[in-house]
Amino acid sequence: MVTKEIGLKLEGKIKRLTNKTFKFDERVGEGWFSAVYFLKTRQIAERQKPDNIVTMQFFQKKHAVLCGTDEVIALINTFAANPGELEIHSLKDGDKIEPFETVLTITGPYQHFGYLEGVIDGILARRTSVATNVYEVVKAAKSSGVEKPVIFMGDRDDHFTQQAGDGYAAFIGGSQAQATHAMNEWWGKRGMGTMPHALIQLFEGDVVEATHAYHETFPEDDLLALVDYNNDVIIDSLKVARVFGKKLKGVRVDTSNHLIDQYFTRNPDVLGTFDPRGVNPQLLFALREALDKEGFNHVKIVASGGFDAKRIKMYEQMKAPVDMYGVGSSLLKIHIGFTGDNVLLNGKPQSKTGRKYRPNPRLERIELE
Repeated sequence: MVTKEIGLKLEGKIKRLTNKTFKFDERVGEGWFSAVYFLKTRQIAERQKPDNIVTMQFFQKKHAVLCGTDEVIALINTFAANPGELEIHSLKDGDKIEPFETVLTITGPYQHFGYLEGVIDGILARRTSVATNVYEVVKAAKSSGVEKPVIFMGDRDDHFTQQAGDGYAAFIGGSQAQATHAMNEWWGKRGMGTMPHALIQLFEGDVVEATHAYHETFPEDDLLALVDYNNDVIIDSLKVARVFGKKLKGVRVDTSNHLIDQYFTRNPDVLGTFDPRGVNPQLLFALREALDKEGFNHVKIVASGGFDAKRIKMYEQMKAPVDMYGVGSSLLKIHIGFTGDNVLLNGKPQSKTGRKYRPNPRLERIELE
C-alpha cells in the first residue's frame, strides 16, 4: 500500500510515487510500446551521435490540471539507461497549467531515454485529461456556493486495467470517492458503493426488501437506496424512507435518459416546458418536496447517469436539490494531448520550425537514482 508515499506528496513535499506503485510492464524497456521510428533513431544515435546531449520538452495547449508526472518520472527512472545521469525538471501532479507551458524537461543522450517519448506523452495525456475533467465537474458541483461530493464511477466506461491510474487522476482532480478498490490503489484507500440494480432484481423489484438485505449484510455502512428500478422514484423513495426512517441516509436516482418517470404520468399538467426524460431537475424538486412533506428532510439525494460539468453547472444554477453527483463516462474523455520536442542540442537551440525552448521557473529539479 502506498499511503505513506502519497501522503507525503500531498502535504506539499517532494516525495514522489515510484514503480512500487505503478508496476510497469517490463516490455516498456524492450521498446514494445514505443513507436518503431523512435527505436530506429535510438539505434542511429548509439552508432553515429553517441555524445550528443539533447533536451526534450513537454507541453500541451489548454488550461488544465496536470497529472502523470510521478508516473513519468518513475518510468524514466525504471527504463532509461543511466537515469541518474539525466537532468530532469518537472511540475507536480495537481499543478494548474497554462497552454504551451513547459511541464517537463529531460536532458541527456537521446539514446538513453528518447524512445520513451510517446509513452510519456500518452501517460500525461490520459492522466491530465481525467484530472482536468474531474476538476471541472467538482468546480461545477460547488458553483452554487455549496460544495457537493462527486463520486468517480468510471469502472464500466473503459478497460479495467486503466482503473488504478484513472482513479488516482480523479483523486488529483478532486473526486471525493471512487467506485472500485483498484481506483483507490495508488493512494491507499478503498472503493465505496451501495446497491446496483442487480440487487433489486434479485428481490423481484422490491426496493424495500433489497434495502433490508443490504442493511442486514452491511449494517455499518451509510444506508443509501437506489430508487429508479421501477421508474417511480418518488413512490419507492417514500416506501424506503417510511420503513427505515433516520437509518436511511440517502436515495440515488439513476433514471435512464430514455425513460420518463411515472411521476409525470400521474402529473401530466406539469409537462410541456422541459425535457422530462432521465434524472431531470423537475423530478428532483418533486422528490425533495415529497420527502420533506413526510418529515424525511435528512434523506439526501444522489443523482447519477449522464452527468458532465456543463449539466451539473446547469442543475446548480437551477438550485436542483442534489447533495451528491455520481459521474462516469464524461470523466474519461481524453481531450488533452501532450507533445514532446527536442529543443536544445548540446545546450544550444535546435528544434523544428515553430517549436522552441520555453524555460519555466516553476519546474523543480528531480533527482533520480
